[in-house]
Amino acid sequence: MKTICKFTKSIQSLHKNARNLSHCLMLTPQDTRVRTNPTHIPTLHQILQKCAKEKLPTEGMACHSCIIQYGLFTNTLTSNMLINMYSKCGFINYARKVFDEIPERSLVSWNTMIGSYTQNGNEKEALDLFVQMQKEGIEFSEFTLSGVLCACAAEFAVLECRQLHAFAFKTSMLANMFVGTALLDVYAKCNLVEDAIRVFEYMPEKSAVTWSSMVAGYVKNELYEEALMMFKKVQVTGVEFNQFIVSSVLAACAAIAAKIEGIQAHAVLFKTGFDVNFFVCSSLVDMYSKCGSINEAYLVFSCAQDKNIVLLNAMISGFSRHGRPMEARILFEKMQQIGLQPNEVTYVSVLSACGHMGLVKEGKKYFDMMVKEHNLSPNVFHYSCMVDILGRTGFIDEARSLIDKMPFVATASIWGSLLSSCRVYKNVELAEIAAKHLFEIEPENAGNHVLLSNIYAANRQWNEVIQARKHLKETQVKKERGKSWIEIKDKVHTFMVGERNHDRHDEIYSRLDDMFEEMEKFGYRCETQHDLHNVEENQKEQLLRHHSEKLALVFGLMCLPSSASIRIMKNLRICGDCHVFMKLASKITGREIVVRDTNRFHHFRNGFCSCNEFW
Repeated sequence: MKTICKFTKSIQSLHKNARNLSHCLMLTPQDTRVRTNPTHIPTLHQILQKCAKEKLPTEGMACHSCIIQYGLFTNTLTSNMLINMYSKCGFINYARKVFDEIPERSLVSWNTMIGSYTQNGNEKEALDLFVQMQKEGIEFSEFTLSGVLCACAAEFAVLECRQLHAFAFKTSMLANMFVGTALLDVYAKCNLVEDAIRVFEYMPEKSAVTWSSMVAGYVKNELYEEALMMFKKVQVTGVEFNQFIVSSVLAACAAIAAKIEGIQAHAVLFKTGFDVNFFVCSSLVDMYSKCGSINEAYLVFSCAQDKNIVLLNAMISGFSRHGRPMEARILFEKMQQIGLQPNEVTYVSVLSACGHMGLVKEGKKYFDMMVKEHNLSPNVFHYSCMVDILGRTGFIDEARSLIDKMPFVATASIWGSLLSSCRVYKNVELAEIAAKHLFEIEPENAGNHVLLSNIYAANRQWNEVIQARKHLKETQVKKERGKSWIEIKDKVHTFMVGERNHDRHDEIYSRLDDMFEEMEKFGYRCETQHDLHNVEENQKEQLLRHHSEKLALVFGLMCLPSSASIRIMKNLRICGDCHVFMKLASKITGREIVVRDTNRFHHFRNGFCSCNEFW
């Protein structure tokens, strides 16, 4: 209110008898009766800048009325500042009206208007205005190009981007830092990462924004290791860090569970003071939880001074991922107690937490609550969670019924969830229906063929197994091989079933054999029912014996201190035999073993798993 009063007094001092605002905005040059006074211009400019900065459209319009009455509408600088003010306040149509009425539009006017369109999400209009600019023969600058390129990035306009690239090359602007950064950002967002790299390498000068755009581009294109390598280059070159670089690095660490690099990024954040930003805090929470360190994630969350919906959602999602539904639900309640309303993302995390522990009653309650109490319409992700909850707990027919009643077309995730439930409960008929939909939606996914084949094998329908695998071979889609990896001393070690490529493979296999002998004393027997190949029992035992997560575990026991937890990441779902193996290993060794598979985290301690045998 103090700011508003201050602006009002300033405007009143300029013109005590200002006409009605709506009327003044409609004035034309012929209606103007007040003589221009140049001494008023600096004061008006200061007010416009304040209005733009603090997003005060009412005061800005009042200032505009004075500009019209004082006859200052012909001043190009004033008009540009009006365009900027209206743009920052979200009145893009008013900004364009001012632009159209400028008697002589300078290059700054065009750049300001193009930038206004881009900032307000009107990318198509920005591109159209650039075309108009070309038709009128207006020479563009590096700022024009960078502004239009930003519009191309939002519109994923690859063709226009390549044309602008040619413009930049022809006019010798390609080496300009602003143009180059905008260009590589467009290519990265359009999944043309090789083109982005070429632009990046060509640039003679790179700012922190340039480096940030390149790191973010790698992350967007799922080139996480390249993003981390780029982060190391940033550290060597001495470029000043910004929060966007580190946030992208944290996203890369979360994706591949690179905890050591994540801790290094956290140290950089702490040193630079960016760790107090709640968006950065959310990235930290997400990184630690996806690296298997839920306690560290909660510590970051607890230390955050300001907690907004993004940070709370990240923490609830972390609890869900680690099979801690009670904590997720408590945080859900605390969120509302502090005056924050759950949004669609919150409900996805809460429903997912219920799914991980088979809480059908609670899941249904939250599904109804989001509509009745928070007026949110369930989207396809919420329905996917409910199908998962029902299917996991054996209510497969109810899950199928829910799919039929959905106001959306079922996604691959929904049919995949149903297919997985059919595997657990050996429902072949419904599995075939789900698989048929999956084959149509994602024909390149070999996992669906394999899962259907495994369902047939579990029911000993060997002829159907043969047909399923034959069909898989005919489609020429490749089955994803199971692999596990573990990070030790800043290096990631990857293992695949039966492979002997590791430098210490002889020692690993020998130690694994010793471990099996010790476990057999505790009654461990290889659970061959989890291998669904049509082979003899002894062959099944050999296949299960050298699963990738077992090899990774042994290597972790060999290399990590006795007090350290062992964290293993896996690209497929952990099998039943390995699950039993990890439980007994945690009891014999006295170590905490954390395994992240495609579904969730399993925390093995003292012979028990956090999933309570429900996964």
